[in-house]
Amino acid sequence: MPSSPASREGQPLTATDQLAWRQHIPALASAAAGIIRASDAWDAVSDSFCDKDGWPIDEKGYADGKVTRDAEAWKHVEVFLAYGPEVLAGVRAAAHGADYVEGPVSADLRRLRGIDTTLERAGRIRHEWDQIMALMDDSLPGSREIYASQAQEIRNSEGWHYADELSSQGLALTRAAGYLAERADHDRASQAGRAQAALARSALGIREAASPPSPPAPPASNPKPPRHSR
Repeated sequence: MPSSPASREGQPLTATDQLAWRQHIPALASAAAGIIRASDAWDAVSDSFCDKDGWPIDEKGYADGKVTRDAEAWKHVEVFLAYGPEVLAGVRAAAHGADYVEGPVSADLRRLRGIDTTLERAGRIRHEWDQIMALMDDSLPGSREIYASQAQEIRNSEGWHYADELSSQGLALTRAAGYLAERADHDRASQAGRAQAALARSALGIREAASPPSPPAPPASNPKPPRHSR
């Protein structure tokens, strides 16, 4: 995983940094929505596998439904692991202290305080999965596919808790990121406008200083007094 997002908090963002993190906002918004869809799809049918007291009566159907939900949700967790830390770092660098107290995204920013732990633990699950796959490549070349499928189900099941958390934390992240990115654009446009106005004033002053002084007006001629005839 990338370095901790908190390590960049308060540091100014370059124009390149702004572009780098903000371009991932739509992907994270889509991922959060995808987790919610997977959860809603399962909630819509889960009761059909249970009795009136909530106990499964079709255990296979119930288990298969959860496997499908977990697998779909994990695909979106991978998106958060890929882009979440970078966007989170950008948000924290762009946010001011006052943004956490009041303003359009104050509640979203406060909700992000636990997302570091969510991403870290989801990343640990993925790391363990990668290690298991590496061991299977070395020791189970002929039956890898069978065991890999089982290991994948375990990974997705363990990851569901963090997927569920990211469905809400991720939406908060994308809302805050979108607002702060738009504000940064507005601030840069305002700064650019002020800089252009300052340059225009400076250029005008230079032109005025370089202009040659106007020549002095010629002195008025003194007419001779009229002569009187005798």
